[in-house]
Amino acid sequence: MVGVEDRRFSYETVEETTVVKDWRREDNSCSRHGSEGFRRHYPLPHSYERNECTCTPVHYFVILSMQRSGSGWFETLLNNHPNISSHGEVFSVGERRDNFSSIATNMDKVFNLDWLNSASKNECTAAVGFKWMLNQGPMEYNGEVLDYFQKMGVSVILLLRRNVLKRLISIMANTYDQRARILNGTHKSHVHSVEEALKLAEYKPVIDVKHLPERLQRVEQIASDAQRFFNKTRLRPVYYEDLVTDPKQLTEIQEFLRVPPQNLESQQVKIHTRPMREQIQNWDEVLARLNGTKYELLMHDDDYA
Repeated sequence: MVGVEDRRFSYETVEETTVVKDWRREDNSCSRHGSEGFRRHYPLPHSYERNECTCTPVHYFVILSMQRSGSGWFETLLNNHPNISSHGEVFSVGERRDNFSSIATNMDKVFNLDWLNSASKNECTAAVGFKWMLNQGPMEYNGEVLDYFQKMGVSVILLLRRNVLKRLISIMANTYDQRARILNGTHKSHVHSVEEALKLAEYKPVIDVKHLPERLQRVEQIASDAQRFFNKTRLRPVYYEDLVTDPKQLTEIQEFLRVPPQNLESQQVKIHTRPMREQIQNWDEVLARLNGTKYELLMHDDDYA
């Protein structure tokens, strides 16, 4: 399955002021097409014609994750597939998640193939979705979101990071760079060169150890709650560390999305690759605080994931 026509757009989405009474439209004449095993949709976009691909079934998906858990890298991999369009953090803009009605409208727009940005690649899109951070509405409106996912046949990829301490280091480093703008006065959450990665990795945070175990436990609890809230959907939990170390995981994700598996690549370069003791300024304090807790093993995880 490939695209019959390249359709690349600027990163800006369709105009926010565009008013459409009902974003969802489907071609009911296509019910005989497609494979079994997942909800088949045949969107009729308002913004362009699908032409030869009108009866190519489209699979809806959402990547649920938390900041600094590898979701940006993961999404670049998915968007490297010619038949997958994943549209980034749709709900990073606050007004889009003011209430569930607004959330549903924006999801309708994405799933109707009317969210036009750099991920909108071709007319033969077979899987369309977006990345949704857990603090941007899905937990707050979990009941309504679950109903929507079930009604629309949305598959859920729950992307988590097993080493929550490494995630904390990444969050603190990213927050620092938002202020310091180390790379020529520009803040970058992700980089595409080893030189930029090494420059950002020079910063070593000082971690407040007083409530550190409780802080890490809270992150794990949020992840557990998310899995519980959405376990009645077509759910595929996956850990960032497993994606890094096991190529089969990415193949399985493509199969989960019902697209032909391909070798996918990302241009992103990992920032923190040194042993953890070299990434934390007050390493001894952190080590002493976590010794004897269930998080002690995280301190000795020196792989690059």
